[in-house]
Amino acid sequence: MNEPQGSRPGDAGAALRTGHVVVGLSGGVDSAVAAYLLRRDGYDVVGVFMKNWEETGEDGVCTAAADYEDVKSVSAAIGIPHYTVNFSEEYRARVFSYFLAEYRAGRTPNPDVLCNCEIKFRAFLDFALGTGAALLATGHYARLARGADGSVRLLRARDAGKDQTYFLAGLTQEQLRRACFPIGGLLKSDVRRIARELGLSNANKKDSTGICFIGERNFKRFLMQYLPAQPGDMVDERGRVVGRHDGLMYYTLGQRRGLGIGGQRGGTGESWFVIGKDLARNLLIVQQGEHEELFSLSLDAPRVSWIAGAPPAGEFACTAKFRYRQPDRPVTVTCAGEGAHVRFAAPERAVTPGQWVVFYDGETCLGGGPIGATEPLKPIRV
Repeated sequence: MNEPQGSRPGDAGAALRTGHVVVGLSGGVDSAVAAYLLRRDGYDVVGVFMKNWEETGEDGVCTAAADYEDVKSVSAAIGIPHYTVNFSEEYRARVFSYFLAEYRAGRTPNPDVLCNCEIKFRAFLDFALGTGAALLATGHYARLARGADGSVRLLRARDAGKDQTYFLAGLTQEQLRRACFPIGGLLKSDVRRIARELGLSNANKKDSTGICFIGERNFKRFLMQYLPAQPGDMVDERGRVVGRHDGLMYYTLGQRRGLGIGGQRGGTGESWFVIGKDLARNLLIVQQGEHEELFSLSLDAPRVSWIAGAPPAGEFACTAKFRYRQPDRPVTVTCAGEGAHVRFAAPERAVTPGQWVVFYDGETCLGGGPIGATEPLKPIRV
């Protein structure tokens, strides 16, 4: 099999070959190929499947059971042992409770970042090290650069369209020293080709989406199971009632679909967008068209995790993402205590409290933190 340049998981480091490598197998093709690459290169590989959510999906099917069948199949094909570990209690306590609290507070959280920090690279990493493992490997699209002094830099993946450093920005040096991302130097098409040539049963399996470990669901219906709906008025930027909302938690800044307020007498004919929330009065604020009210000039991140352990300087220029898959934006970062003030080079659309701002210096991910308050280009006064 002719494999592309960069497919070898060299970031594992020869010094760490003294113990086995635990690979987090999800049932997907990425983690399966990650396990194969390590096995091919002579590592003692043990596959472990994490079950972190106990409930069935909306169709009554337990997706974890189906994923585990794929784990068994690929483990047999690769020739590695596999086991199961259950972190459902830790997931509810450390991730899901935060997820619900953020929605109650009117913010839009990103549970995938917290899931990596608290479950995959804390609870699961502790488990792996407890078995005597030297490394924990996953199928993330990211790369690591290890320094002679033992420091680790988190680098973007070769496949820019699949890069997942945004979701790993909260990891620490200690966590990354024991991490390995074998497919970070591959394109997704290479990963699928390798899986097909190996005859893996999940070679063409669809990529997972939705909430980390919970999966794809009707989001509004799912939230309703845990947070009571509080319907209220939907108003425009001048305070005129234009409709009703089902509960502020179900909407996010910049949202266009699902508002249920098509044509309005005297309107412009443009689409409606969510531009704000008034929690005290339970108002969802919307506007026709994308205007100044939807844009902001800066943000404050009350807590930033720096991968190097500290920021590059008290004030510095770099690029940043305010949501996954967004192109990098130039910013100036001013550090203050545990957090930072981030000024944009140009007004940015729908920067959303609760999401993460993640910083980059070229290929290097510097770290990030949850977005707190934003400075509007034009304040909303309803």
